[in-house]
Amino acid sequence: MSNVSYITQAGLKKLREELVQLESVERPSISKQIAEARDKGDLSENAEYDAAKEAQGMLEMRIAKLKETIASSRIIDESKIDTSKVQMMNKVKIKNLKNNSVMTYILVSESEADLKAGKISVSTPIAQGLMGKKVGDKVEIKVPSGMVPFEIIDISL
Repeated sequence: MSNVSYITQAGLKKLREELVQLESVERPSISKQIAEARDKGDLSENAEYDAAKEAQGMLEMRIAKLKETIASSRIIDESKIDTSKVQMMNKVKIKNLKNNSVMTYILVSESEADLKAGKISVSTPIAQGLMGKKVGDKVEIKVPSGMVPFEIIDISL
């Protein structure tokens, strides 16, 4: 079993819904495709059969990964989240001291990360550099473009 990952109730619900979709809709669909391809005769030269079997392997791998993630997830009690220092589930407003741009991120588990929605994984370099820091702290974080200085402006829920 892998490491424990912390997740919100909504995030866990989303993972479970995806698992149900894969097991009850996608899996039967692929089995049907394999059966149809098998009915077409010689399997040694049947590209449809090979493609369907490969798709089935990928699907089963995704299902196994989802089950593992769900099994190792622990739900975070959002009512007990502390905002005195940066931690998972905090909304953190930071200022890039190089170009004065201000960004707001919510630190979430890897499975809930969505950059478009402003949610970054706690395993990213920025999140790692912010963890445990307080409002007013200045941190230098190594990102692909080099070291960037940030100042923590606000921590909220």
